[in-house]
Amino acid sequence: MLKISRRVSIPEDEIEIHAIRAQGAGGQNVNKVSTAIHLRFDINASSLPESCKEKLLTITDQRISKQGIIIIKAQKFRTQEKNREDALDRLCQLIKSAMIVRKKRKATMPTASSKKKRLDSKIKQSKIKALRGKVKNEG
Repeated sequence: MLKISRRVSIPEDEIEIHAIRAQGAGGQNVNKVSTAIHLRFDINASSLPESCKEKLLTITDQRISKQGIIIIKAQKFRTQEKNREDALDRLCQLIKSAMIVRKKRKATMPTASSKKKRLDSKIKQSKIKALRGKVKNEG
């Protein structure tokens, strides 16, 4: 059971985890041992709350396919166990980010005093710049 929050958890049987061979440099060991983890999680077939499913499906993330399947490949570590933990942690973080409820922004108007301050500073700045002009010779 993967615990996301107090109310939300995912049963292990909903998460597909396969060991695969890691890419990149690693010597002879990389060709023999399957240390990388390929995790697949179907959002639509999961037991997540509907609101969480909708938010996950609307996220534009390269790890979420058009069919609603989260695909995570973990190959950061040399051991299969650490890569498995890393993949599950990344899945958990992705679901947590979708569950965050954003506050709506309230539109506010600037106060009268702030408008007056802004205009006064503009007038003061224009006077300073006007004094920087060429000096006329009187003679």
